[in-house]
Amino acid sequence: MAQVLVVTGSSRGIGAATARLAAERGYAVCVNYLHNSAAAYGVVDVIDRAGGRAIAVAADISLEDEVLRLFQTVDEQLGTLTALVNNAGILEQQRRVDELDAARLNRVFAANVTGSFLCAREAVKRMSTKYGGVGGAIVNVSSVAARLGSPGEYVDYAASKGAIDSLTIGLAKEVAAEGIRVNAVRPGFIYTAIHASGGEPDRVERVKSAVPMQRGGQAVEVAQAILWLLSAEASYTTGSFIDIAGGK
Repeated sequence: MAQVLVVTGSSRGIGAATARLAAERGYAVCVNYLHNSAAAYGVVDVIDRAGGRAIAVAADISLEDEVLRLFQTVDEQLGTLTALVNNAGILEQQRRVDELDAARLNRVFAANVTGSFLCAREAVKRMSTKYGGVGGAIVNVSSVAARLGSPGEYVDYAASKGAIDSLTIGLAKEVAAEGIRVNAVRPGFIYTAIHASGGEPDRVERVKSAVPMQRGGQAVEVAQAILWLLSAEASYTTGSFIDIAGGK
């Protein structure tokens, strides 16, 4: 049976690295994106040229109708879903909590939390033996911010990732007897474009001296952990976390 994977927010950074590595390992991959179609189709092109199989699907995962369309497209074009990586997420300009407004909080939690719940729901409906599926695996991309708090920068983002940790633990227990494993990675201090969204593109360079390994991480290092959690090598692992933050 072909392995079919959805990676949300996979036009760049950790998501793109995960999509490419998954394709190298035999997955048919859905590259989900929000705005950057050129980058998403660039990932698909790399996969296609290497002999893999991939599609790009634009969808705002914070919107239920678009999540439904995303998964229906995968059903029709790639086949039966066997894996999901909940990677899509946003952060906004660095601010203290006393400087945040409700509009920002709603944006961050809709993208980072609601979207992951909706995608997990659709994945479970396709993979769970309760619904006639054959099982599968979900990996949620959390962050070390969930336990560090990101004070003075983006406590709202950290809190949204704390919610992802709770989702991982709870969902893993709900579906463990239905053939689905649910785990998470918690990256930190990774060289990706997300730091520019917070207003500091070179943030990793500033903070890396406080990391025990004295360097930032690469997106592919996160992707490798994700692919292990998806694989049969992690067959007895669920409700678990891998921190990828250089020892921080």
